[in-house]
Amino acid sequence: MHDVVHLTGPVLAGLDDERPEAWIVDGRITYHRPAQEPSEAVGGWVLPGLVDAHCHLGLVAGGAAADGETLAQARTEAAAGVLLVRDCGSPADTRWLQARDDVPRLVRAGRHLARRRRYLRGLAVEVEPEDLVEAVRKEALAGDGWVKLVADWIDRDAGDLAPAFPPDVVRAAVAAAHAEGARVTAHTFAEETIDHLLDAGIDCLEHATGLQERHIPRLAEARIPIVPTLVNVATFPEIAARGEAKFPRYAAHMRALWERRHERVALAHTAGVPVYAGTDAGSVIAHGRIADEIGELAGAIGPAAAVDAAVWGARAWLGAAGLAEGDPADVVISAGDPRRDVSALRAPLHVFRGGRRAAAAGEADAKA
Repeated sequence: MHDVVHLTGPVLAGLDDERPEAWIVDGRITYHRPAQEPSEAVGGWVLPGLVDAHCHLGLVAGGAAADGETLAQARTEAAAGVLLVRDCGSPADTRWLQARDDVPRLVRAGRHLARRRRYLRGLAVEVEPEDLVEAVRKEALAGDGWVKLVADWIDRDAGDLAPAFPPDVVRAAVAAAHAEGARVTAHTFAEETIDHLLDAGIDCLEHATGLQERHIPRLAEARIPIVPTLVNVATFPEIAARGEAKFPRYAAHMRALWERRHERVALAHTAGVPVYAGTDAGSVIAHGRIADEIGELAGAIGPAAAVDAAVWGARAWLGAAGLAEGDPADVVISAGDPRRDVSALRAPLHVFRGGRRAAAAGEADAKA
């Protein structure tokens, strides 16, 4: 017989769906008291495992991580309560992680697609505009239903942010991905780029720091989400300082985008634009910072909405299970109700993945 774990609750099956208790039986959630006596009773506020909707497993500065480092990254995420990762581009082939049951479940986007010499070295497949459509088709088949475009970056000749690809090329690329059954998301900092992406039929915006009031009705009507990655945007002043001497216009632009980061997220959320939590962990941002991102979002849209952006809303968007009867027991347990105080998620009491306790951070071993 399998062990039974009694989750003494409260159990948050939804943002407004609070239940007194649940059980883990055979690695799944049930709300019916089992005949077998529990081997363990676990107290605390029970939520579905957190989602990091913009994360990069297998990525380190300059390129792909070794498998041992990739596993350590994944376990750090799990220890923080993240049990579902939407990986927004990695130079490493991380499909082997999907066979493991001790790390977050993983939805991959293949590799970033960027304009040649217009992105961080070693991370992306770099192409010129005439090659973008074919590259999109390839990555659409290599990922798990997502393709990631780097839609803008600094143009050193212009001295500022600028779109990486012409609008007609972006439209053709998005259409090609859709023809292959994949959705397209895009890194975007600049204002103009968002116009091009919306015209192309984009499925999601990453960062979206250039969001303007003219964009919001289109996003809301089409239910196109944004993943603001506010812990990443917090680095903009430092980026501006590094570029000030050579690119003063770019530096001023980055500071201006940073200054209105909370305002634009709040406006989008109020208008009905879906907002999801993502850290952009990998290389610059350390793994395991989902609680920091939820805290940043809470400052813009309130604690309950911020938790929804990393839990029930994000799981529904990605088509992942939650805490319905019979769902896999992917749960994080906190000492308090995070809908009222998001800091409760900073130190999870317990993390279960498929009914098994998740490995602690730092316990990485060689790939199985």
